[in-house]
Amino acid sequence: MRLLVNQGRASDNQRLFNNAVIRVQHLHQLAAKMINDFEDSLLPEERRQLSKIFPLSFCNSDYIEAPAGKDETQKSSMLKLLRISFHLIESWEFPSQSLSGTVSNSLTVGNPNQLTEKLADLKMGISVLIQACLDGQPNMDDNDSLPLPFEDFYLTMGENNLRESFRLLACFKKDMHKVETYLRVANCRRSLDSNCTL
Repeated sequence: MRLLVNQGRASDNQRLFNNAVIRVQHLHQLAAKMINDFEDSLLPEERRQLSKIFPLSFCNSDYIEAPAGKDETQKSSMLKLLRISFHLIESWEFPSQSLSGTVSNSLTVGNPNQLTEKLADLKMGISVLIQACLDGQPNMDDNDSLPLPFEDFYLTMGENNLRESFRLLACFKKDMHKVETYLRVANCRRSLDSNCTL
């Protein structure tokens, strides 16, 4: 009987992982479309100016401790990758409201709260995966109690500020790419596949 329960739990966790990966892929694709549409709406000179700015820009989510490259990502535990993904998604819950407003004129994102709702759903799914990974053990994540340093920054952005709008979109795309990568590796690690290459 216990074997059947464990198999059922494993099946539920696999379904949750698959769902989380699909959701973050959708958010990453949406972020890419948003930034492409934004760039398409710019004049050539504005595009040139922005292409010089972003590589030097700093995303507020850079405060979140994360693997520094592919090798470190592949060496990270499944739990660590899930926790980092959780914090990255959490860091965008508030800014996503500004993000929806920033692009609402040039894009069809639907309901302005749709992006925020998608992030909240993904955050909840990742939270369930973390709890399943802990399997009754206490959550010892040191970062849970840290305040997120993101809200004040995004409050200062004006809707017509071209540079900040581009920065916000580029950072959102970058972070969704990170989360997608981390969830894919964590899902692969879960399957005990030794070849979880990026």
